[in-house]
Amino acid sequence: MPDERELIAPCGLYCGECPNYTGKIADLSRDLRKELRSVRFDKTAETLSQLSFFSMFKDYGQCYDVLGGMVKLRCKRACRGGGGNPFCKIRTCCEKKELEGCWLCDEFETCEKLDELRANHGEAHIKNLRKIKKKGIPLFLDGPKHWYVKPKKND
Repeated sequence: MPDERELIAPCGLYCGECPNYTGKIADLSRDLRKELRSVRFDKTAETLSQLSFFSMFKDYGQCYDVLGGMVKLRCKRACRGGGGNPFCKIRTCCEKKELEGCWLCDEFETCEKLDELRANHGEAHIKNLRKIKKKGIPLFLDGPKHWYVKPKKND
């Protein structure tokens, strides 16, 4: 397991709280699929789908497939170790500029590369980057880390 500092992605997100890195969603999805198979829930769903109240069970196969996709979301390495998005423009930019992270770049507040994270993280990465820049990595690691922060209405 890498040290905590290595779990800070260049974008400011903390891999130690990433559900893909921790494997929590992958494990739960795997276990649910296993349980569904053991009770042959496909047959139950087929029967239930014939009742109007449970018509949504006609999509059970798709649900089961989605759970399989969630199992594949497991990320075995933190971003600094080559995990995460293999085409991450943010990580590439930091590597080219020889920066440990975006918090060392004067342009992070207006950087368009960071905008791609807003859909999944809102303003979390920006809040983390501000905190690291202002207080340093040790204080960032000792405090709360943001994974999702609702964007402001004017954004």
